[in-house]
Amino acid sequence: MNGETDGWQRLDRRMLLVNPVQEFMKLLPALLGLLVAGTAIGVRGWQLLALVVPVVLGTVRYLTTRYRVADGRVELRRGLLSRRTLAVPVDRVRTVDLTAPPVHRLLGLVTVRIGTGTASSREEDSLDLDGLPVAAARTLRAALLRAGEPADGHRPDDDLLRPDPDRAVRTVLRLDPAWARYAPLTGTGLVLLATVVGGGLQLATTLGIELRLHADDLPGTSLPVAGWLVVLIGLVVTLLVVSALSVAAYLLTSWDLVLSHRPGAWHLVRGLLTTRETTLDDDRVAGAVLHEPLGLRLAGAAHLSAIVTGLDRSRAGSATLVPPAPAAVAAGVGGEVVGTPQPLDVALRTHGPAATRRRWARALGPAVLLAALGVVATLTLPVGIWGVVLAVLALPVAAGLAHDRTRSLGHALVAGHLVARSGSLARSREVLATRHVIGWTLRDTVVQRRAGLVTLTATTAGGDQAVTVPDVPLEAALRLADDAVPGLVSQFLAVPERLPDPPSTRD
Repeated sequence: MNGETDGWQRLDRRMLLVNPVQEFMKLLPALLGLLVAGTAIGVRGWQLLALVVPVVLGTVRYLTTRYRVADGRVELRRGLLSRRTLAVPVDRVRTVDLTAPPVHRLLGLVTVRIGTGTASSREEDSLDLDGLPVAAARTLRAALLRAGEPADGHRPDDDLLRPDPDRAVRTVLRLDPAWARYAPLTGTGLVLLATVVGGGLQLATTLGIELRLHADDLPGTSLPVAGWLVVLIGLVVTLLVVSALSVAAYLLTSWDLVLSHRPGAWHLVRGLLTTRETTLDDDRVAGAVLHEPLGLRLAGAAHLSAIVTGLDRSRAGSATLVPPAPAAVAAGVGGEVVGTPQPLDVALRTHGPAATRRRWARALGPAVLLAALGVVATLTLPVGIWGVVLAVLALPVAAGLAHDRTRSLGHALVAGHLVARSGSLARSREVLATRHVIGWTLRDTVVQRRAGLVTLTATTAGGDQAVTVPDVPLEAALRLADDAVPGLVSQFLAVPERLPDPPSTRD
């Protein structure tokens, strides 16, 4: 790093090789358009723009970007005509990510992404140092996270930048590649398949290729069996493609994953082509979320993320700790993160008959309407038996969904942690340390109000992370909030008397 002035430093000069490549990829569609247009009208020289413009923009970007860590702040200055300076107090740093795409890895560089909990989601407001040498980036990460630690006395500035080899590192989790078998049970493969198919169809349309399947194109379509066989083969092929894409994406993002803890911070390393190191300050980790979507739950699996105070949802990937893995593994890591296994396996209190009726009504209402539409379609439209099949399947599927949502709903307060669980297709158990609760929100709709239910939300400091307890009786919600943070809610009640404990039911 060179060019130091008043503490301001430039990024590594090897970014003069990386920046033009990045600018070229950004300008590729426009450059291709200019190339095609120039060729069509017989103008030469457009090809030079594909080389000159990215090099110029990349060089200007490097020369006009500086950063420094001074006076308790991280500052980033960039821009030529419109100069922007971002400054963040060190004690506002929530996470530090080190990301190394393939080009960066080849040159020994990383991108340092500093998570500060800012509400802005604009890319120009992000505090990213792209790029620094690996050793310098790790030293900076240690300095930023350790600078926010409380200290009894003065800590010299040079001590912040000195690695501390004596601090014990404890490995909590290592990835088992066999866990990739759970990847097809998530939505990743389907999203990738839709992206590939959509891109292929758009490319075919651009090239003027007609993609249509006529009945005559299928051999033996005069026989119903042949048509069903083609559909069945298509479904099997689609399933295999989705599974392969899911497994590939899982291994690319989670390869060689290691989750470790040292006094003061959690550290996560993962990635095959693009490596990523995420460090979470202990003081910012307020809890954990055990995600149990239906597909993973049926296979006895789950994945885990951390609740990090001040981390906006656009950086949710920074809080992922355990990818899809056996449920016992994810829950065990969750217990390590929150400091006790009790919140991850405690029996939850049910929310009573009113909440149960609400779940059944919300599930069966649309199902009854869908079944009625299926019957009407069968009687009035040439849809064959499909309308009847739709009507027959809608009600039992809805009933199963309502039953599962009822069983999943519950909450608890144990070992200084608020626990809330809800959902069916995307069920999750959220665990939040009550010391991180800074406020409560009670919200009800007209239907909830008539049933005596409210939605209770515990908010944390900074960002928009919160834990929500849906459809809980009003009295139970008030008692839960008062027990979790004594005196915070009762002072606003007209009659702040303590209510009897609701009955406890094991899930």
